[in-house]
Amino acid sequence: MTPPPVERPLAVSIGDPAGIGAEVVAKSWEQRREAGLPPFFAVGDVAAIEAVWRGPIVVIGEPADAFDHFDQALPVIRVAGDGAVPGEPTLEGARNALDSLEFAVGLTRGGAASAVVTGPVSKKQLYAIGFTHPGQTEFVAERCGVGNDSVAMMLAGPTLKVVPVTGHVPLSNVFERLTVDKIVAKGRAAIKGLQRQYGIANPRVAVAGLNPHAGEDGNLGREEIDTIIPAMERLAEEGYDLIGPLAPDVMFHARKRAEYDLALCMYHDQALIPLKTLHFDDGINITLGLPIVRTSPDHGTAFDIAGKDMAFPGAMIAAIRTAGECAVRMAA
Repeated sequence: MTPPPVERPLAVSIGDPAGIGAEVVAKSWEQRREAGLPPFFAVGDVAAIEAVWRGPIVVIGEPADAFDHFDQALPVIRVAGDGAVPGEPTLEGARNALDSLEFAVGLTRGGAASAVVTGPVSKKQLYAIGFTHPGQTEFVAERCGVGNDSVAMMLAGPTLKVVPVTGHVPLSNVFERLTVDKIVAKGRAAIKGLQRQYGIANPRVAVAGLNPHAGEDGNLGREEIDTIIPAMERLAEEGYDLIGPLAPDVMFHARKRAEYDLALCMYHDQALIPLKTLHFDDGINITLGLPIVRTSPDHGTAFDIAGKDMAFPGAMIAAIRTAGECAVRMAA
């Protein structure tokens, strides 16, 4: 498989050093040729990688040095840590994960890296050290100077792409957070992102209803009538191609998925349950609406299997390859 012809290497933060991030990054490098991965370098604690992998590592000082070493060893830009033990998260490890994320994003924003791929972090550990963002998506958006409503968190696999309008919020808060303006902003960010990063000139968007059977003409809830349809009408006036609102229980089977490029969903689990059911091992998270390319594997830290050589790198491989492809399109 031919790798995307990136002008600069990709920055890959390894995430929490006690999780599986270091392992899946290293295994991705092992499969770089057959997977068609562009040159990349890891950002994080070198000791965390050495604790779970016996392959060749070279510490580099500048991102461009990755080109010289990528064929022979995994290039790493070191972010000092405390030598985390796999499977045993610590607050110091969370600080290392945040420092690595900040450094990798900065390198990408500054043009030294073509894209940033973020490894899995523990929100619980990050919150304990004062992290105030709902997740890495919002953190990266802030560092890029983009408001949360102007970016879209898209989860993608080979046969399905989904964007939740409301993200990491309690289900009881979805109704108050779901507004016409929010649906329009997320839909617009998602469509423009598909155009810029995926090269889809006129994306077809299927919009999910919120209520069972998409509300049954108001008999099972009025959110479709009062909120979702007015938002769709505004997006249609801007020239975008939408269908719906569709009953969420029938819009994800194979024949229906062939009719659209993206499913715009109303809340987190409505989007992620079908995506993870179909693409648990190769699903990725990509932030649309940023001035840079940012992707991530769609899985967590998996502390329970860290250090046991059980982590499957498929999602990280997909995240790195997709980041390279999107970076090439955005640079064109």
